Amino acid sequence: MSDRLIYQYPNLTSGILLKRYKRFLADIELETGETITAHCANPGKMLGLAEPGYQVMVSRSDNPKRKLAYSLELVRVEDNEPTWVGVNTSLPNKIVKLALEAKAIPELSDYPEIKPEVVYGRDRKSRVDFLLSGNPDKPPIYLEVKNVTWADGKIARFPDTVTTRGQKHLQELVDTIADLGARSVNLFFINRSDCDTFGPGDAADPKYGKLLRETMAQGLEILPCRFQIDPDGIRYLGLAKLSL
Repeated sequence: MSDRLIYQYPNLTSGILLKRYKRFLADIELETGETITAHCANPGKMLGLAEPGYQVMVSRSDNPKRKLAYSLELVRVEDNEPTWVGVNTSLPNKIVKLALEAKAIPELSDYPEIKPEVVYGRDRKSRVDFLLSGNPDKPPIYLEVKNVTWADGKIARFPDTVTTRGQKHLQELVDTIADLGARSVNLFFINRSDCDTFGPGDAADPKYGKLLRETMAQGLEILPCRFQIDPDGIRYLGLAKLSL
């Protein structure tokens, strides 16, 4: 386990969430008093995270081609204790790649080659997030990353809505074990530090939960990875307990 800084945020600005709408937009009153519309890079329901009045953190881009200069990065919640939650879904894969390169996740540290977005699946129409290879003594790993922000008490759950795409990924991962003799790993990126346990979101998508248990019985490996999220950056805390 490592608690060193894996990712450092750019300078963030504090604000108060006024409303989230059309999934990808959020109106926010900055600490300066200015009201802005930020891009919300999160297509999920963001259960318990999109309440008006919550403290948030936003980043600002100087890219003139962007329609919206600000991006919603963090939301402050008090479900279990005051906790920052990462809500920018474009970040987890980037953080995982940095963690892999830093050998910060012991279960995945024995592979010198890390290839992102590799074509796989029986129909060759899908891409796995990472292919880890280059160790002559171990089979390659097909690694899929899922972002987790929903807290049910101290249990982080995925998904928070029906995900046919996620169901498809589970089947493709377990097919890879049978077809190629590879290892397949589903890494659940727990984007908040107040949960010490991970479990499937059966209430949101019972089919996904059933399929997750079935594919685990067929050899799919689960890594529920806990991360400490703060305005200065992101640290890896180790694995959460599993509750199936």
